[in-house]
Amino acid sequence: MGTTANQDQAIKQLQSIMDQIDESMKNTYQNMHQGYPTETLVRFLKARDWNVAKAHKMLVDCLEWRIQNKIDDMLAKPIIPSNLYRAVRDSQLLGLSGYSKEGLPIITIGAGLSTFDKASVHYYVQSHIQINEYRDRVILPTATKKYGRHISTCLKVLDMTGLKLSALNHLKLLTTMSTIDDLNYPEKTETYYIVNAPYIFSACWKVVKPLLQERTRKKIQVLQGCGRDELLKIMDYSSLPHFCRKEGSGSSKNTEDGSNCFSPDHAFHQQLYSYIKQQAELLDSISPIKQGSVHVGFPDPDPEDAKIARTIESEFHRLRNLNGLSNSVNGLKVDGN
Repeated sequence: MGTTANQDQAIKQLQSIMDQIDESMKNTYQNMHQGYPTETLVRFLKARDWNVAKAHKMLVDCLEWRIQNKIDDMLAKPIIPSNLYRAVRDSQLLGLSGYSKEGLPIITIGAGLSTFDKASVHYYVQSHIQINEYRDRVILPTATKKYGRHISTCLKVLDMTGLKLSALNHLKLLTTMSTIDDLNYPEKTETYYIVNAPYIFSACWKVVKPLLQERTRKKIQVLQGCGRDELLKIMDYSSLPHFCRKEGSGSSKNTEDGSNCFSPDHAFHQQLYSYIKQQAELLDSISPIKQGSVHVGFPDPDPEDAKIARTIESEFHRLRNLNGLSNSVNGLKVDGN
């Protein structure tokens, strides 16, 4: 894993502590590490700058969160009826476009055109966690077998097409999902690629970038235009997200060849939904499948995450005020003529 002597010592210390966890936590811990406990310890140590005590607290807090919110059963809780699931998918644009040349799954996010306005907050959080769990329990183990080496991280390509000031309306939800990821799924993303970035993103990035930890900042690459040429260095064309295939393509919902990885009809979403329904049927003999969202406890945001969210909100307000002033000036010019 390329660790130093001090880091190896930290791993051994944390392993020794984790060997003593309560029996009640062992099942959910096994679901988390999927047969790779050492790599899991490394992820939590990295997230806490190799401080053993802090990493231990973070890991135990994560296990408690999983138990309290029955995260182990999350992949047996389908969003039903199916038209509600489709509505969630159409307004929370996420997908899997393929794999990199090294075998890392490529998660795609339509950050600019996601509206989060077709269902309650709880359904979006449920869907987000289900994709995390499916990635960790199905996609990554499958990739590990296919490529003959342990694969525990993914790449994420974020499409900023259509990003508007109205995105401020769902900043709280995005912060919640980001906090869930930071605290319970740390160090699962190798690199974030930002594509099709409009001015509003560039303006926010300037003020947010200095606030990020260096470890996080190094993972983010803002690519020119749709990023096609850069991304083709690390993935084949067949895995290239549909919104990166030509300039100005954006997160189009109408691709002729069915390659839109955000669509509920895409192979990934069909497989995911079928898997969840199958798991639900296995548990059905114990308790019938119920309609309604799963209510997950929302953790308090990390102070640094909260500061970033406030900075983004402030920058959005500044841009909105500038936009309003510009419209007023344009109006005056028209009236003046």
